[in-house]
Amino acid sequence: MNTNTHTSQSSDLRLLAYGQEVEELLAVSSPAAWTNDLWMIYSDFMAFQKEAGHNPRMHDIFLSFRELLFFFQRLEKIGK
Repeated sequence: MNTNTHTSQSSDLRLLAYGQEVEELLAVSSPAAWTNDLWMIYSDFMAFQKEAGHNPRMHDIFLSFRELLFFFQRLEKIGK
């Protein structure tokens, strides 16, 4: 058995599964709508944080938000 071929097929199947998940997300809303929703969610979260106090994960949460935002912006460019 060629492990290189098996690894390649496994990787291809995983990428296909990721693509299907993204397709399902985009069936719900467009990339632009996801971007707007992410800004709204993050803005509301930030407003809540002022009331809730210090969150030691704030930097990590911002990085996650930023990566999701960039992801949907890239998807929007692909769709054009």
